[in-house]
Amino acid sequence: MTLHQLEAQKMARRIQSGELTAEAVLRSCLEKIEAREEVIGAWEHLDSRQALEQAQNLDRKTYRGLLHGVPVGAKDIFDTSDMPTEYGSAIYSGHRPVWDAASIAALRAAGAMILGKTVTTEFAIFHPGKTVNPKAPAHTPGGSSSGSAAAVADDMVPLALGTQTAGSIIRPASYCGVVGYKPTFGLIHRAGVKSISESLDTVGTLTRSVADAALLTTVLAGRPHLHPVAALAQPPRIGLCRTPQWDFAEEATTQAFAQASELVRQAGATVVDTSLPDTFDGLATAQAEIMAYEASRGLAFERHTHGDQLSESLSALLAEGAAITPDRYDEALRLAHRCRTALDEVFQDRDVLLAPSATGEAPEGLDTTGDPIFCRIWTLLHVPCINLPGLKGPGGLPVGIQLVGKVGRDAELLAVARWMEGHMRSVS
Repeated sequence: MTLHQLEAQKMARRIQSGELTAEAVLRSCLEKIEAREEVIGAWEHLDSRQALEQAQNLDRKTYRGLLHGVPVGAKDIFDTSDMPTEYGSAIYSGHRPVWDAASIAALRAAGAMILGKTVTTEFAIFHPGKTVNPKAPAHTPGGSSSGSAAAVADDMVPLALGTQTAGSIIRPASYCGVVGYKPTFGLIHRAGVKSISESLDTVGTLTRSVADAALLTTVLAGRPHLHPVAALAQPPRIGLCRTPQWDFAEEATTQAFAQASELVRQAGATVVDTSLPDTFDGLATAQAEIMAYEASRGLAFERHTHGDQLSESLSALLAEGAAITPDRYDEALRLAHRCRTALDEVFQDRDVLLAPSATGEAPEGLDTTGDPIFCRIWTLLHVPCINLPGLKGPGGLPVGIQLVGKVGRDAELLAVARWMEGHMRSVS
């Protein structure tokens, strides 16, 4: 195994022990990027000389924290004081913030090396960037955290930052075959991240393992109890939740759901079918309306001042959001509140829910990023979610499975996810 293929936790331990240097790790990552970036297009900004200076400075310093010397890719909606931040839009070409986002500052304090900025869709919504799927370059990597998912999947970097407003972490993680973790809403501070939706935007992670997701989140959120991931005392209680959107599931997803359900059952989990109350049926529509309404206001400057530089799809979404009445928006918020209150009953005698991550394998073509329909309700409910890779569809492409936890119970979700990850690796 070459250095760039190491999981972050192993990389960090070996750098701390003196067995590896940050520079050696970085050079390995840069070699992989040089060999593959022309095909994958995962990076919006990467300065090899600047990265090497970072690595050499870290090697001259004493141990700073859990991620000392570990390279991290930052989605290009996170402000960085030493790199451009362009938000996936020509409006901000060459834009240089004079500050770091809270997440970037936390990473630097822990000794992480910010390798570069990964490609995002336009303002982290739907209009795609240049990135392709590393598993099949004619297919979408998903979005909006497209560059982060692709860079991790192609072993260019072990860790990357993402955000989710609808399905922007879970969906690309499923399509690219990596671990995508969307924590409980608000667990990681959003200061310095381009805001789309105050009610929905959530900072999360793209990694190659559950343990690495917990490690990165521990640093970002300042939550030491998340890492290392606790071992389960007994097999978990899992609710199989097809959700009201099940009709959107393609063959790849129905097969993956059945395979994952049988796998955890054979591994000793208590598995029960779980239906959501009828009141949850309108949540996907409510999420879409809240997102559009808040985006039209969050991007008011861009819409009114630089409307000619927005894509047609984004312009249409913002116009749709501007046409939503405050009463309709407020009703969508009230529905979300009612359903969040009802979640305790849904989770009764269940540790987590097992649900689809995406409609199927990554669609062919690069003009869209796929459908976030299986992520919308969970994002609106503010629950923590994690995509687990390891299964494949009829076309041979990755198909993830999503575990959903209780609000604020991220440690428990990560523990179940690591347990399930071990069993999925044994059959993949």
